[in-house]
Amino acid sequence: MNELAIFIIIIVCYLLIIGYLGFLGYRGTKTAGDFLIAGRNIHPYIMALSYGATFISTSAIVGFGGAAGVFGMGLLWLTFLNIFVGIAIAFIFFGKKTRVIGHNLDAHTFPEFLGRRYNSRFIQVLGGVVIFVFMPLYTGVVLIGAARFIESTIGGYMSRSMGVAPETLASVPLFEISLAIFSVIVAAYVIAGGLKGVMYTDALQGTVMFIGMIILLIFTYRAVGGFVEGHEALTNLASKVPESLAAGGHQGWTTMPKLGSPLWWSLVSTIVLGVGIGVLAQPQLVVRFMTVNRNRNLNRAVLIGGIFILAMTGIAFVVGSLSNVYFFDKLGMVAIAAAEGNTDLVIPTYINMAMPPWFVYLFMLTLLAAAMSTISSQFHALGSAFSRDMIGVGAKFDFNIKNNNDSNDRSRMVLLITKLGVVIGIIVSVILGYFLPISIIARGTALFFGVCAATFLPMYICGLYWKGSTKAGAISGMVVGIVTSVFWMFFIHKANAEMLRICELLTGKASLLPYPWSAVDPILVAFPLSFIVTILVSLGTKRLPQDLINRSFKPIQD
Repeated sequence: MNELAIFIIIIVCYLLIIGYLGFLGYRGTKTAGDFLIAGRNIHPYIMALSYGATFISTSAIVGFGGAAGVFGMGLLWLTFLNIFVGIAIAFIFFGKKTRVIGHNLDAHTFPEFLGRRYNSRFIQVLGGVVIFVFMPLYTGVVLIGAARFIESTIGGYMSRSMGVAPETLASVPLFEISLAIFSVIVAAYVIAGGLKGVMYTDALQGTVMFIGMIILLIFTYRAVGGFVEGHEALTNLASKVPESLAAGGHQGWTTMPKLGSPLWWSLVSTIVLGVGIGVLAQPQLVVRFMTVNRNRNLNRAVLIGGIFILAMTGIAFVVGSLSNVYFFDKLGMVAIAAAEGNTDLVIPTYINMAMPPWFVYLFMLTLLAAAMSTISSQFHALGSAFSRDMIGVGAKFDFNIKNNNDSNDRSRMVLLITKLGVVIGIIVSVILGYFLPISIIARGTALFFGVCAATFLPMYICGLYWKGSTKAGAISGMVVGIVTSVFWMFFIHKANAEMLRICELLTGKASLLPYPWSAVDPILVAFPLSFIVTILVSLGTKRLPQDLINRSFKPIQD
């Protein structure tokens, strides 16, 4: 059986299973509550894998794996934060309270959760706007990650088995075609099955991802000569660091960049802290806490989620780092040179060069699963932000109503407008996927995580743990967080400012402040400032009604 036949069989079987799971979600989605929060009765295994698969996308595997090809093993600090903060703290200290308050206030989305907790329709609308404006960037980079690997795999097959010349291959728009087809497939089961369809497929995709990454790690150690030999070779490559990276503080792939250097700031502030902290305020992840019906289901999910995240990010970062050993041995150059300066191509190039053809297709399935699981949740979040939060359909703002059930006609209207929001979000995301610059996956992901941390996290933490937090405090912190984050992104942080070019067009400068401020990620400024403002304003403004506080924190049967 030739490569093409194997490829077709794998993809067809996978899509048939995905289609069936999407149908199960469709069959179980009758109301807005089913579409938005899966009826609040999801199994802990499905919830944990859905959370993990949504968290880990092609951004982590392709984008951050490629970044590990540049920065090295220092990215494993992000794995630590992903597990400690993104799983343990998120599930134990955030998940349980979010589930209780979300149930008591009948919240269906993250912005609605915050809006009802603070008795503010403005907070819900602004939260929906932030998601609808910024999430397409994150969705776009995940789409890029999947499309780049499909492009690389199909291009490799055409060159290897069909004898297509490189110049002919370059004229074929493989990336554009891959991006379009992939987007249509994901959109189909999100629009049909709602969050149930998304979470069912997430569980399958998470399982595929786990198996694929374990096999990748084994094959990688074989490709570099073994565990000990591979890591020793990577350490010895320190003398081969390109001059441009050495000038930025690079000291080798098993050593952190020089303290305070540009690369150190990029690694620590943007990648490790930006993503490691920002995960706590990800709308598409927080809503998972509201899909289970018992706190003990969240406890059960911690171990599953922790193991899953360790396998996904830990392996991706180790493989990305060790790819330098393979490329140097085969091509006499390090990973970033082999990928022609595009970090987003490090992992696809390595997989297609180092792995046997059958595994290339299996790993493409792994990346498709990773991208599908995250993008489906992003599309779902975009749709709910549009309908429930921005427009307010199906979300009558009356805290005296214990159960906000919709009539059949109204429920159908809610579903229709939510799906319209999904379609709009898809279109914007795909357009961005075509036009975003190279090496954007890791940076775009960190940017969105940072914006969410600055905008939502202070008021989210206070809403869970401080009954004295006020509506005015939450609004003030939220506005300060988003304004500071966007200003720093456009005018101070050089890497983002150079990409966005607004600062250069208005002032003729790449950044308004000199180094090291120009290397400091927005999250290190916007998040603390937002937190301080939320607390100070809350201390000096009118408290929320006591009946709302009592209703929010009322214990529920577990």
